[in-house]
Amino acid sequence: MYDLIKTAVSGGKTILLLTLLILPLQTSAASVERIEPPFWWAGMVSNKLQLMVSGPNVGKMRVSTAAPFVKISRQSEAQSPNYLFVDLELLNGHTAGRVAFEFTATDGSVSTHEYEFKQRRKDSANRTGFSAKDVIYLVTPDRFANGDLANDSVASLREAADRGNPDGRHGGDLIGLADNLEYLNQLGITQIWLNPLQENDQERYSYHGYSVSDLYNIDARLGGNAALLAVTAKAKSLGIGLIMDTIPNHIGLNHWWMNDLPSSDWVNNDGEFFQTSHRHEMVQDPYAPASDKREFSDGWFVPTMPDLNQRNPYLANYLIQNNIWWVEYADLTGLRVDTLPYADKHFTQEFSNRLLSEYPDFNIVGEEWSTNISLVSYWQRGKRNQDGFDANIPSLMDFPLQDALIKALTEPATEPNSATTGLLRIHGVLANDFQYPKADDLVVIGDNHDMSRLYTWLHEDIRLYKMALSFLMTTRGVPQLFYGTEILMKNPGTEEHGIIRSDFPGGWPDDQRNAFTGEGMAESELQAQAFVRKLLNWRKQSAAVHSGALVHYLPRDGVYTYFRQTADESVMVVMNNSEQVKELETQRFSESTRGYSSMRDVFIGSQQRIASTIKVPAKSARIFELIK
Repeated sequence: MYDLIKTAVSGGKTILLLTLLILPLQTSAASVERIEPPFWWAGMVSNKLQLMVSGPNVGKMRVSTAAPFVKISRQSEAQSPNYLFVDLELLNGHTAGRVAFEFTATDGSVSTHEYEFKQRRKDSANRTGFSAKDVIYLVTPDRFANGDLANDSVASLREAADRGNPDGRHGGDLIGLADNLEYLNQLGITQIWLNPLQENDQERYSYHGYSVSDLYNIDARLGGNAALLAVTAKAKSLGIGLIMDTIPNHIGLNHWWMNDLPSSDWVNNDGEFFQTSHRHEMVQDPYAPASDKREFSDGWFVPTMPDLNQRNPYLANYLIQNNIWWVEYADLTGLRVDTLPYADKHFTQEFSNRLLSEYPDFNIVGEEWSTNISLVSYWQRGKRNQDGFDANIPSLMDFPLQDALIKALTEPATEPNSATTGLLRIHGVLANDFQYPKADDLVVIGDNHDMSRLYTWLHEDIRLYKMALSFLMTTRGVPQLFYGTEILMKNPGTEEHGIIRSDFPGGWPDDQRNAFTGEGMAESELQAQAFVRKLLNWRKQSAAVHSGALVHYLPRDGVYTYFRQTADESVMVVMNNSEQVKELETQRFSESTRGYSSMRDVFIGSQQRIASTIKVPAKSARIFELIK
């Protein structure tokens, strides 16, 4: 434990942890083994901090300090005798430095532990979160690049590397990610979302990260905390932000808490597995009995993921402080909240309120995996819900639009007797944006780590692939790509997650194919990569796409046309999902083209006057910049 944390704060910042090691406790039945958060910062918006102290019989110890600007406002014993919660109030005048706390056991013995309050980064509170100006790149760290072969297996952790097993650990790490940040920069990526990084000490299937066993330490097989700091620093120098995955809903079965829970209600269902119903509508259902609601929110996903009870105030505070700690420590630009509706909704509200109180311009995106717009929009900040609840979450993953996009491109292009098939699906979902307080803040996706890859969804049709990406990069919202989408990674014939999350070619020294350099890649993969690179780098400079109003016209005859417009710029996008070339009459769009005389094709580069008709090839999307 201490070795891992020591790595996390290396480089002259190990004062607290070294102190914990250097100042051994006097022999006593009570001893302090762990204090979390391991350190904090001076100058935070909230002047309150709650320490979780753990160790044999610490619950009966009394804590005091002579520090002039630190007040111990309360000490609370847990149900387990091995936990003590210490509430601090940081008074005016408190500054960065070390504070000595004296712990007095019932036998009168005293031990001293120094706790560090660090200096915050300049303008940390004013950090800017991700926005529609960005393109997010989702990475499963174990599957992207292996920068340090020596950490593939770690003796202290249960699962060793086995690259031949699709569900095993493959050795990818944060060092490998740092080594290849320039590739992402050139691709046009401005934000990286990383699947969970904290220690996941499961016997098997630990690579995905969603069964956390230590909330304050990055998994040593990924490089530890120091490697994360190296990634964020290098990424920041390239103008790339970092979004961290967080899981307030559950932990892994091998989390150290499970050996000795602070209280019997720390984990739902008395710590015993009880399957959730997965019925998301339970959160809002006005007719559901309390038992059905509890079955959804308190049930576990699987036996290896104990479901946390965020109604316990000490646990809730621990989780919130933990996320603030990671934002401050790792210099994050966003959080992605896993399984958003499964956690207690009032906890979720408090979670977002406190994070955004500390970081007003920060961003949080929640995962409400539903194609029901009413269920997704319920969680967005500013939503006027019938029950008066406002979760204050700025952004949500737009699963309804993802579902519509895939179906729109793979169904028959025209259905005269149906208003809900083909490209009308996309139009219909966007027409319901009135249900969101701010649809422009949604994260739009073609796929992610939990579903088939985009190229597989689209039957490995390169034409549909280009149409989908053209749409994702020009519609409203914040676009997200799953690693490998740019090189046509796929999962033919299987829904197995280990295959969906296959290794990125070139990330391992013995790879015969290298997508970072192009060596050994198929021509189709290189062409797709070049297409994505051009599209994303164009998007970087398009103010109309970043913040322009969306105006879309009802699809006709398999053709969907929309505009992104600011006062000074306009982008026109035409999607033709039919098997025939279409001659698009421009008179229909005169209210959107008024004031513009010419148009430039973003991919071809050709410029022409806005004529009475525009030719659009079959199964294609054309993007035009309008010119006055």
